[in-house]
Amino acid sequence: MYAFHYQKAQSVEQASAALTRSDATRLLSGGMTLIPSLKHRLIQVDELIDITGLPGWRDIRVEGHQLWIGAGATHQSVSRHSEVRQFSRGLVELAGMIGDPQVRARGTLGGSVANNDPAADYPAAVLGLNATIKTQKREIAADDFFLGMFATALASDEVIEGLRFNKPMKSAYAKFRHAATGYAMAGVFVAQISKDQWRVAVTGATDCVCRWHEAEVAAGTVPKDLRFVHDSVLDDIHAPSAYRAHLVNTLYAQAVSSLA
Repeated sequence: MYAFHYQKAQSVEQASAALTRSDATRLLSGGMTLIPSLKHRLIQVDELIDITGLPGWRDIRVEGHQLWIGAGATHQSVSRHSEVRQFSRGLVELAGMIGDPQVRARGTLGGSVANNDPAADYPAAVLGLNATIKTQKREIAADDFFLGMFATALASDEVIEGLRFNKPMKSAYAKFRHAATGYAMAGVFVAQISKDQWRVAVTGATDCVCRWHEAEVAAGTVPKDLRFVHDSVLDDIHAPSAYRAHLVNTLYAQAVSSLA
């Protein structure tokens, strides 16, 4: 690990100001990706800004037909929260499938969304539930947030404060785990937003989380001719693209079945 300066931020404004000082400044929340990358010298930082103690950072609360989850809320706290379970069963299921108990106890919603790993679980829920990402500057719709592999709409000095999820009529998540890492080889989040509106989000199978519009048109059914087709299906040492596309089809059917 390279040497760096460590600072514990007392406010979002302080953390944002630190990000403007250098391109080699990083925020530390759960650290599930950042710390291993530092230990293996895959990245080098000048400053590490700890944002784990910010006021309200871990809040989880229902506000009418919306659910607010602070950026610092851990996967474990989301998976065990009674109000989240009543709000969206799919979101609770997804949070409980992330990594292992140690990762769920430390990893955070905001860190996962900001990192936008193509195999991460949370982006599928964010996109599937049409969530809004709130920073200290603005609110960003889920459809506009995920831009590509490890790329988001966040400006260099923006800090995610939390996410606001819309209550679905029903939702479910199905996932095929990588045996060693627990990451999604493929994951499918299905949500019925209203009587006539469905959202289906796919993670793990492509270079960035995406909506599957053909499945949304199917409206919670599994037509025999429905096949997942995408320009950027991953093909790597873990699985060929044809296998991943087949996983998406299978997981979609599983998620729809669990909705019933």
